[in-house]
Amino acid sequence: MGMDAGGSRGGVKANINVTPLVDVVLVLLIIFMVVTPMLQRGKDVLLPTAKKQKKETKSATDPLILSVTKEKNVYVEQDLYSEDAKLEERLSNEFVNTPGKRLLLKADQSLTFADVRHVMSVAKKAGAKGIALGVDEKAQGGE
Repeated sequence: MGMDAGGSRGGVKANINVTPLVDVVLVLLIIFMVVTPMLQRGKDVLLPTAKKQKKETKSATDPLILSVTKEKNVYVEQDLYSEDAKLEERLSNEFVNTPGKRLLLKADQSLTFADVRHVMSVAKKAGAKGIALGVDEKAQGGE
């Protein structure tokens, strides 16, 4: 129990019961473990590494995530597009509805330049003003 009445000196002893605290902490840990993977946008791809990256200026709107997996599947956010015409239509709708929308292309590092260039040309036809390429930052020693 939380309190023990009596004792060797006859006073009241107050003991802290940590069991409810541990229960709450474990529940919060489980909630964070479940929610964190859902915060990632786009599909999982193994990005190429870059030695130096240009500092990106913050924009008011989030970019549209275009992912290309190693199986050459193309996703806009979480939606799969197997045909170029449907991909172009989706992208053009996004650019018409949100003028100035930025596009972030995440392509798996195992893809060839031709595969990535093909997706970039479809995005350009759809009206993309510019395409940012997603890369992993490579740790630099001594810089």
